[in-house]
Amino acid sequence: MTTTAEAPARRTGSAPRRRTLARPRPEGAAAALVVLALLGAAIWAFGDLRLNLATIVDGFGNAADFAARTLPLDFPPIGELLGLAGQTLAIVVCATLVASLISVPVAVLAARNTTLGGVGRFGARVVIVVARAVPDVVLAIVFFRMFGFGGLTGVLAMGLHSVGMIGKLYADAIEQIDEGPRTAIRAAGGTRLQQLVSGVLPQVLPSFVATSLHRLDINLRVSVVLGFVGVGGLGQAIADSLRTLDYQRGMALASVVFLLCVLVEIVSGSIRQALLGVREERRGRSGGVLAALTGRKAPVQVPAQRRPASGSDRERARISPQWTAARLRRAGYWLLTALIVAASIWGADISFAQFERAITNFGPTLALFWPPETGGILGELLAELLVTVQIALAATLIGAVLALPIGALAAANVAPSPAVAKFFRGVVLAVRGVPELVLAIVFVVITGLGAVAGAFALGVGSVGLLGKLVADSLEEVDRGREQALRATGANRLQVFFAATVPQAAPAFVAHVLYQLDTNLRSATLLGLVGAGGIGYYLLNASRVLEFGVVTTVLLLTFAVVMLVELLALWLRKVLHA
Repeated sequence: MTTTAEAPARRTGSAPRRRTLARPRPEGAAAALVVLALLGAAIWAFGDLRLNLATIVDGFGNAADFAARTLPLDFPPIGELLGLAGQTLAIVVCATLVASLISVPVAVLAARNTTLGGVGRFGARVVIVVARAVPDVVLAIVFFRMFGFGGLTGVLAMGLHSVGMIGKLYADAIEQIDEGPRTAIRAAGGTRLQQLVSGVLPQVLPSFVATSLHRLDINLRVSVVLGFVGVGGLGQAIADSLRTLDYQRGMALASVVFLLCVLVEIVSGSIRQALLGVREERRGRSGGVLAALTGRKAPVQVPAQRRPASGSDRERARISPQWTAARLRRAGYWLLTALIVAASIWGADISFAQFERAITNFGPTLALFWPPETGGILGELLAELLVTVQIALAATLIGAVLALPIGALAAANVAPSPAVAKFFRGVVLAVRGVPELVLAIVFVVITGLGAVAGAFALGVGSVGLLGKLVADSLEEVDRGREQALRATGANRLQVFFAATVPQAAPAFVAHVLYQLDTNLRSATLLGLVGAGGIGYYLLNASRVLEFGVVTTVLLLTFAVVMLVELLALWLRKVLHA
């Protein structure tokens, strides 16, 4: 039958039938097995840690007792409160600024289209990965020994760690630019620096600012954790209150951090949205820029009510641009940014005289951390590292299960109505505003010390970022497929599972892997407040000056994070191939 059916096609010379489904690839099958293995590991961790709702229900009595000891909240005097909040924001702004400035040359070397060569690109990528893999709390412990008390410790710890994220996103933005303007500048004899300044920077600047603002949100929450290792501001005040069991003051300060996180998220989110809109508009005008650089004429639509500009008018506009409302607004933004940076440098209490002492003590300080402790405690540290990995896996599973429906209802093209989408966007924003350390403290009170508190805290905290990423991925799918299914009479649920989910699935897997990577580092940090894992040993080692143990914890955590990072890179490459 098959031969008979295919013979006419061969005789008439028509094209052979094409496959409707792509042939399975070995890489795709391997990626599916890895994803299933990670899912199985997460389920195993969830069961091995004995995470269940009964634990939460049994802890309601502890929660009620904690609330009784917490309420009413005890806020410090308004002057002291504003001083702590101002110092925290100043340290966070300075740290983000340092990271952004360092990330620009690193990203230029790391980007495929602007690198100086293979060696430079490899070195820059290594810097990005290492910066991401080293926990900022470990950097804070090292810098605290070098610089002592003051904002400089927090600025450098958060700033250097942030290079891992900011540098990577900066490099991705550079690789996605329109090469037309840069090519035209090179053809006109422009140097490499001129190509970067005139052909690359104008295109990526909105994306750079948006990335830095996003990192600012993250650093604000991280600053609370660093308060437990000596970084000043609200985090240190919270740590001091909890050490003395002054829960009324500690939770009052934590509520201030929550309000700051929500406020900064709202403001930075609005700015990011506006900047990314400007970037798309500039991309639309890139043809005009290329035409101006190459001398070629590009079609321009001139409104009928306007007089075409003469050559002298165009020359005057080029030499002395008019101060339009948009230009005045942009100038105002840059002036406000400069004032904020100047105020932050002053408010962070940075003593540049500490650099001299740090340079003098640099060698002796590093000698304290080497060699790593590999004695009788190594087996115990490996066991706690496994607990930390279990916490991260279980928390990622909890976050993914909760974030998928919440993120779907927050997506404009999936939610039943705009009001529902707006409500769940608010839920995601509220969850993101709560630092994971505060959630860990609450769950430690409810469930007691140990890994259960850490897993639940990270799981709930993951809903904030993962829910937002899920909603954004669902909104970015091709709407044409959804409309085609609706035209055939499919209902909302059928459209969601047949058209929306398949398109967003690769992005969802990538987001979950990113959340797992983040949770591994966060699980280490939450151990500082008794939420299980290796972080508890890290804090104790720094307090009793066992710096060899700190180095061992760093190396073990670095190895695990690097493994997950490489696995995530490979999976993302396969999924997007």
